[in-house]
Amino acid sequence: MNSLLRPPLPGPSLCARSRVSPSPAAGRLGSAALVGGGRRCRRGLAVAASAAPSWMEEAGVAVLEEGVRRNPSVSDSYRPAGLPRPNATVLEAQGRVCTGPGQTRPLGEEQAMRVLDTILRSAMGELKEEPASSAQLGAFFAGMTIRANSFPEATQWSEGERRAMSIFWPRLVQVLPPEVKFIADPEGTIMGANGLTGPRYVGQGTGEMRLVGALREVLAGGHLGYEEVQCVLKDILPIGSNSSSTVVSEALLAAFLIGQRMNRETDRELKAYCLAFDDELGPPPVADVKSLTHYGEPYDGNTRFFRSTLFVAAVRACYGESCLLHGVEWMPPKGGITEGQMLKFMGANIHLSPTQAKTLLEDENAGFAYLNLQEACPPLYSIIGLREHIKKRPPLATSEKVQQFVRARGRESMIAGFYHEGYEDPLLMLMRRRTVHAGLVVKGEEGALSMTTKERSAHASKGLPVNHCSGFRTPNSINSSETDGIARESFKVIVNAQELGFESTETPRTDRSILKNLELGLAALGGEKGAAYDRIVLNAAMADHLLGCSGAEDINTALDRAREAIDSGKALRRLMSYIKISHKVT
Repeated sequence: MNSLLRPPLPGPSLCARSRVSPSPAAGRLGSAALVGGGRRCRRGLAVAASAAPSWMEEAGVAVLEEGVRRNPSVSDSYRPAGLPRPNATVLEAQGRVCTGPGQTRPLGEEQAMRVLDTILRSAMGELKEEPASSAQLGAFFAGMTIRANSFPEATQWSEGERRAMSIFWPRLVQVLPPEVKFIADPEGTIMGANGLTGPRYVGQGTGEMRLVGALREVLAGGHLGYEEVQCVLKDILPIGSNSSSTVVSEALLAAFLIGQRMNRETDRELKAYCLAFDDELGPPPVADVKSLTHYGEPYDGNTRFFRSTLFVAAVRACYGESCLLHGVEWMPPKGGITEGQMLKFMGANIHLSPTQAKTLLEDENAGFAYLNLQEACPPLYSIIGLREHIKKRPPLATSEKVQQFVRARGRESMIAGFYHEGYEDPLLMLMRRRTVHAGLVVKGEEGALSMTTKERSAHASKGLPVNHCSGFRTPNSINSSETDGIARESFKVIVNAQELGFESTETPRTDRSILKNLELGLAALGGEKGAAYDRIVLNAAMADHLLGCSGAEDINTALDRAREAIDSGKALRRLMSYIKISHKVT
C-alpha cells in the first residue's frame, strides 16, 4: 500500500475489499453515440436502460435532445462572439518566449525575422485581416525584456534574435506606440541609442502611471509587495467599453500579467491576486449548510478527457456535502469543456448571483450550484479576451481557483486542480489564507480535478504522477498546526485505484465534445457501469475521505455511499432538478 499513501493518513487504511465495477457493455455510451441529433442521444443513454428506471433514461435523453436543438456541442463554439483573433505568427512566438526561466525556447533567426516583420507591418497598418494586437505586442516585448534582464544564459536572447532585432528595431522604433517602446526597453539598456523612450515614459492617468511604476520592477525580473499588486489591479480593472471601465493600455496590462508569471509569483503576489476583489460585490452571502466544498477546476476546461466534476457534485450533494462550482463558459488558452458549457447545454441558468447560488445550495432538491465569473467577479471576467492574446496563463489562472464567492455556516473545504510542479504549495497556501477547514490539491487528468482509474504506466513521464494529492484537514490526531484558530493536519497521497478495487480502464475521450461528455456523465448517473461511472465514484468518495467529511472516515463506506447515490437515481434526479430550479431562484 506504500504507493497509495505517502505517508499513511491517520485513521483507517485506504485498503479496500475487492470492488470491481462490471465491464462496460459492448455498446457503451459514446461508441455509437456520435452521429445524428436525437437518435444519437437516445442510442447512447439507452445502454443503461435495463438497469435503471425508465424515468432516468428518459430524463437524460430529453435534456440532451433539447440541448442539441438549442446549443453548439463543441467547446470552441462557446468563444464569445466579437472577440478579435490574435495574430497567429506572433502568438506562436509568445508561446516560446513568454514563459519561465527554464521553459523558454529562444527563437531562431528565421522565426525572429518573421515575427518582427509581422509586428512592423501591423504597426504600419498593412495587416488588415489579422494584425498583431496591442496586448500581443505588450506580452511579446515583455517576454523579450525579462529574458534579456534576468533569465539564465541558456534562455536569454539567441544570436538569431539579436541579429533580427538589430535589423528591425531601427524601423520599429519609428512606428510603435510609446508604451510598447517602454516595455521593449524600460531603462534604455537593451536597444542602445534607439531605446530612449523607456526611461522617460510615465503613462497617462493615475492608474496607468501606477502600472508603469510597477512594470519597471517586473520587467527587471523583480517582485512587488502585496498592497502594490492589489492597488494596480483595482486601479486598472475592469477594462472594456462600459462607463465603469478603466481606460488603460492593453499592452501595459498584458506585459504586467505575463511578466509576473514569467518571474514566478511570490506568495504575497499570489495572495494579492487571490484576494483583490473579495469585496467587489460586498460581503459574500452565507449558506445555511452543514458542509460546503468550493471546487476550483481550471477555468480553461478539458480538451481531451472526460470531465467529471459536475456529476461528482450531484453525487456528493445527495448526502449533504454541498458543492459550489465556479468558472466561465470559455477561457483561453485551451478553450476546453467547462461546467458552464455543460449546464448551459442542458438548459440550466448559468448566470446566477452569489445570493441565488446560496439559495440553490440550501435547496434540498439541489444542494450544489454553479457561479459564472461574469456575475461573481466582473473585473476579472473583463479580461478574458486579453488573456487569449497573451497566450500563456497569467497569475490569475492559479488564484481564480481559490475563490469563496459564498460562505457556509458549517464546515468549508476547497479542492483545486494543478498540473505544473511548483504550484501545489502555493495553492494550499491560498486555501489556508481562506481559513477553510480542509484543502485538497489534485493532479488529475489534464491538470483538472478528475482522478483516473487507469493504472500508471511504467513508462509514465517524470514528475508528480496523475492522482497525486496533497492537502490538509481538521485533525483527529495531535500532529497538527494552528495559525488562524483552525487546527489542521497535512497529508500527501497517491491514489491507486486498483488497490481500491477498481478495474484499470482507459479514460473516455471527449475531444472538446460537450455532448459526448454529457452522454458519458448522464449515462453513468443513470446506472451504466464503466469508466465514467468508476471515475465519478472514485472522485466523490476520495474527496469525502481526504477532506475528512462526516461519514467518510472509512474509504469503503465512502465508496459505497457514492455508489448508492448513483444507483438509487438520487444523483441524476438532483441534476435534473437543478436545471429547473436554477430558473426559479430570485
